[in-house]
Amino acid sequence: MLTFPPRFTPAPGLGNPHLQTLWGPLWRKTVHLERQRERLWLDDGDFLDLDWHGPHAAETPLVLVLHGLTGSSNSPYVAGLQQALGNQGWASVALNWRGCSGEPNLLARSYHSGASEDLAATVAHLKAQRPLAPLYAVGYSLGGNVLLKHLGESGQDSGLQGAVAVSVPFRLDQCADRIGQGFSRIYQAHFMREMLAYIKNKQRQFQYDGRLEGLATLSDLGPLTGLRTFWDFDGRVTAPLHGFADAQDYYRRASSRYFLGAIRTPTLIIQAKDDPFVFPHSLPEPGELAVDTQFELQAKGGHVGFVDGTLGKPGYYLERRIPQWLADIGTTPAAARTST
Repeated sequence: MLTFPPRFTPAPGLGNPHLQTLWGPLWRKTVHLERQRERLWLDDGDFLDLDWHGPHAAETPLVLVLHGLTGSSNSPYVAGLQQALGNQGWASVALNWRGCSGEPNLLARSYHSGASEDLAATVAHLKAQRPLAPLYAVGYSLGGNVLLKHLGESGQDSGLQGAVAVSVPFRLDQCADRIGQGFSRIYQAHFMREMLAYIKNKQRQFQYDGRLEGLATLSDLGPLTGLRTFWDFDGRVTAPLHGFADAQDYYRRASSRYFLGAIRTPTLIIQAKDDPFVFPHSLPEPGELAVDTQFELQAKGGHVGFVDGTLGKPGYYLERRIPQWLADIGTTPAAARTST
């Protein structure tokens, strides 16, 4: 369902999509939060680290926040949203995907854009921890893709009362092509360095810990040289580590665009037309969306940017829009939502 949301207006001087995209990681002031870390052990013997913020009351609404590729709970957009939710009196918990919390995970496998099984395990854990709390989720970029995939796979049993996905790479194959074009190749080079460092750091830790089985699995990948594109990395690393035939198989099975019609949870998708990671033709058509999904397409905003205000006093549209929308979902009857 297309909506008529508040219009996002970039801060003067930040109309360029790349400046929007780079503002957070390069120039945003650090958000300092008091958080408590919890380790969630998974059935396969690996772990996820969760960072909690906000009230501990049993019935206080709880929001699960999912970061993007090579991010963590310390990513500026994650900490900023947790702060905004706390100011609203809500609790939040930021998930660090496998190996993203500052400590390598214990298995050769890692995280990827289709790792909805880890999200499902986290949702089940949170439901058990706070059974009286309304539970919502917000995912950014890779995290948004995983979230939408989970929503489509689980239908009415998502475990969530509402969800928001931001700057989603709906078609992973097309986004792998897009990030290899023009200035976006700068982002591609950054991600390649970070993802290769992730694997090499894990190899060193496995060697130190004597995890010979995991070390052998990583060694079977061969020399990780000459990897310049997402197609290279996902074909040589992501696919074999996670049971996909090749990069194309991974992209087809993990792309959230193929799951949108089966979503039964009230969902808001926020996207910018000028996102430098996503082709316009990768965005879903209105007919692909479930009846209770709102698609908010802004003219500008870059990738997980949406910085307004002024350069001297920047504002963060997402950190106003998302808490407000979640609060509205919590108080609006389903019939009223689907009739608009």
